[in-house]
Amino acid sequence: MSEAGGGRGSGSSVPQRAPWSLVAATAALCLVSATSVWTAGAAPMSREEKQKLGNQVLEMFDHAYGNYMEHAYPADELMPLTCRGRVRGQEPSRGDVDDALGKFSLTLIDSLDTLVVLNKTKEFEDAVRKVLRDVNLDNDVVVSVFETNIRVLGGLLGGHSLAIMLKEKGEYMQWYSDELLQMAKQLGYKLLPAFNTTSGLPYPRINLKFGIRKPEARTGTETDTCTACAGTLILEFAALSRFTGATIFEEYARKALDFLWEKRQRSSNLVGVTINIHTGDWVRKDSGVGAGIDSYYEYLLKAYVLLGDDSFLERFNTHYDAIMRYISQPPLLLDVHIHKPMLNARTWMDALLAFFPGLQVLKGDIRPAIETHEMLYQVIKKHNFLPEAFTTDFRVHWAQHPLRPEFAESTYFLYKATGDPYYLEVGKTLIENLNKYARVPCGFAAMKDVRTGSHEDRMDSFFLAEMFKYLYLLFADKEDIIFDIEDYIFTTEAHLLPLWLSTTNQRVSKKNTTSEYTELDDSNFDWTCPNTQILFPNDPLYAQSIREPLKNVVDKSCPRGIIRVREESLRSGAKPPLRARDFMATNPEHLEILKKMGVSLIHLKDGRVQLVQHAIQAASSIDAEDGLRFMQEMIELSSQQQKEQQLPPRAVQIISHPFFGRVVLTAGPAQFGPDLSKHKETRGFVASSKPYNGCSELTNPEAVMGKIALIQRGQCMFAEKARNIQNAGAIGGIVIDDNEGSSSDTAPLFQMAGDGKDTDDIKIPMLFLFSKEGSIILDAIREYEEVEVLLSDKAKDRDPEMENEEQPSSENDSQSAEQIASRSQEIDLVDQESPEESSVNSHPESLSPVDTDSAASVSSSEQDSNPTENHETTSLDGECTDLDNQLQEQSETEEDSNPNVWGKKVQPIDSILADWNEDIEAFEMMDKDEL
Repeated sequence: MSEAGGGRGSGSSVPQRAPWSLVAATAALCLVSATSVWTAGAAPMSREEKQKLGNQVLEMFDHAYGNYMEHAYPADELMPLTCRGRVRGQEPSRGDVDDALGKFSLTLIDSLDTLVVLNKTKEFEDAVRKVLRDVNLDNDVVVSVFETNIRVLGGLLGGHSLAIMLKEKGEYMQWYSDELLQMAKQLGYKLLPAFNTTSGLPYPRINLKFGIRKPEARTGTETDTCTACAGTLILEFAALSRFTGATIFEEYARKALDFLWEKRQRSSNLVGVTINIHTGDWVRKDSGVGAGIDSYYEYLLKAYVLLGDDSFLERFNTHYDAIMRYISQPPLLLDVHIHKPMLNARTWMDALLAFFPGLQVLKGDIRPAIETHEMLYQVIKKHNFLPEAFTTDFRVHWAQHPLRPEFAESTYFLYKATGDPYYLEVGKTLIENLNKYARVPCGFAAMKDVRTGSHEDRMDSFFLAEMFKYLYLLFADKEDIIFDIEDYIFTTEAHLLPLWLSTTNQRVSKKNTTSEYTELDDSNFDWTCPNTQILFPNDPLYAQSIREPLKNVVDKSCPRGIIRVREESLRSGAKPPLRARDFMATNPEHLEILKKMGVSLIHLKDGRVQLVQHAIQAASSIDAEDGLRFMQEMIELSSQQQKEQQLPPRAVQIISHPFFGRVVLTAGPAQFGPDLSKHKETRGFVASSKPYNGCSELTNPEAVMGKIALIQRGQCMFAEKARNIQNAGAIGGIVIDDNEGSSSDTAPLFQMAGDGKDTDDIKIPMLFLFSKEGSIILDAIREYEEVEVLLSDKAKDRDPEMENEEQPSSENDSQSAEQIASRSQEIDLVDQESPEESSVNSHPESLSPVDTDSAASVSSSEQDSNPTENHETTSLDGECTDLDNQLQEQSETEEDSNPNVWGKKVQPIDSILADWNEDIEAFEMMDKDEL
């Protein structure tokens, strides 16, 4: 949260109408299918250890909440060093920070729904009774409209939401009759006078008793407010309208958002930090994702989730495109000028941007979320906490840390998105640091200076509202929570609002005003329901591979490839430097990055494609350096790949009645176990292992003994799965992809790698099937129970004698077999071409193999340099999979395939090259103009 703009906190759960299904706080997109993916870089955390850490969070909350209730209540906040309450007017003024205090027992209200999430229902019931008995909302106090909305109004609505849930369950809150909602309505009416402006933007402050402009009010003369202050109202105000039927609240909040959208800078689609509430002129014209703006972006996306209004999603996607174009420089997020977005506005970042990786998870843009989160984690490991601001070379700019929860929030979201136990370890570190450095006898004290470890006599209410909620949910399993948290959306203060509000009291017109201001490209919406196979490539080391280059990002000798920002340099683009190992020829975004680096593609007469770099054609000197490094990496990588041996695809053939070998499935090989091209094929009946992921000792060894075990991808290394089923007596194994809908038709050949250890002990063959192919075997088992398959290097001819000897199949069997066989027509049929002739790399995505769980396709290279010219070249020939073939196949299949890749429409290569000089000239003109 931010006192001066942009309170932050939160997340959301999944709406019935939205395509995502992410637990608690990660609403709107489709990520839950990826939660079984975890990186091999971190060992899975046991259930016992997670429970231990969850219990530790409960104890920490009890320590903070108990001391507040004992030493501070009914004051707004606890002063943990002096063990007393902070009462407005009785302590020295802290300026704007005190605007959150309204003599309304702030910490108690802010903690209401946290008590329920932490399964403290008796304490919750007692707390609600105290609020109803003691809290007065008619105080002569000037408060922040923004802070009062997200903390107090949000806290009352969150408490009401869970009170009615508990009442419906029949054990607690049976006496409750919407008293919290009535208080929320009273507060809502007290905030409405703040909207009495010509623009509809609210005044930043209001007197709870006297409103605005009255002599007694002592407020109403302000002219400016922050973007987040005016744009972070829609969830609470709309929920209040939906709960009560009084539409005025939602109408006022919508009007404020409409005005901010209209006043965005049209060429950059960015908004400034502060705006004049009367004229709509931007006062501070810098733009970022931290303090002053942050939760404005968050509420646009979550308003779409809660209210179902597509205009909010359109606006968010338009802003997000601008953020990634100008502000994002992974792993950094740097403020820019809204009118000149290629120029940085400052050389430091504030701690509130730590929420952004969580919002990117909600959006579905995982890679930059992982990068920024890892950078922030490295800063935390250096200073124990995230300083309020730090420079682009990771020196402390503002040393305070008021126990902000945004990093814990993003950690929780990334864990739910990836299932990577690495993020559990990150959460464990946060717990340890809080107990070691912030814990004091009367609670937890904010850090005055992270460098010295000195404390400040402060424990903000958001610490209890958010920090403990996210940490507990990080380690909790579903059964640890007494209600289904996916039925709720989290506000920026992590308060819970039920998703059924989206269909309740819909009296507000949902006019789509977006089209009045901009023409939206359809590609803006590609991430609304992302393909999890794109989000999480076939590689359990995906997240780790993104984090690894950032491990030394905060060291004194930072790699230049990571810290690419010079304080007085022009921005060279919003994307991280492209590495040769990541280059995908079918990704138009990568081709555009090549263009920025001065790397061009030349088609040679012999069918090869040559990469040539001209440093003078790069968009900047930094891009030229990146281009030189990329060329050197490509030469080394291609040379290395030429020496590596690529295993060919294998075949899984269903040979039992009534298939008799007609169904042949293309399978990926393993880099361990017997080589099926050198050993006899393996024949046997299939059986599912228990547990299905095969990551522990099998509980049904009798079922897989002497059979080929079926196991699901995920949770552990492939070699570990192989050992477990081998120990159970299996004669072979088939790993089925857990990415629903994946298929060898659209994905490159998958090759299972070992675990980095000696795998000579694995004596059984292992093959990999994508989801589409695996479902064919699973369907066959459901239909016929006994299914026999053949694991081999290539499909075997059918045996007519065996077909004749078999009993005639019934009509139903014949029809079912034909249906299953017909589903495999697109995969392979033995009567047609063999797997050797049918290329599994018909849609290659990468020039380089990845070590573990990766799509493997290789190409060889040779260096073709001209010593008389100042450029580097490398050419890729086509012994295996060459770049020319990839581009040609992309063109041939463009009409039949999805033209959108990573949110960008595919452009023909000629078009990209044709635009090259024009873009460079435009950039040079901007360069000259700015200088």
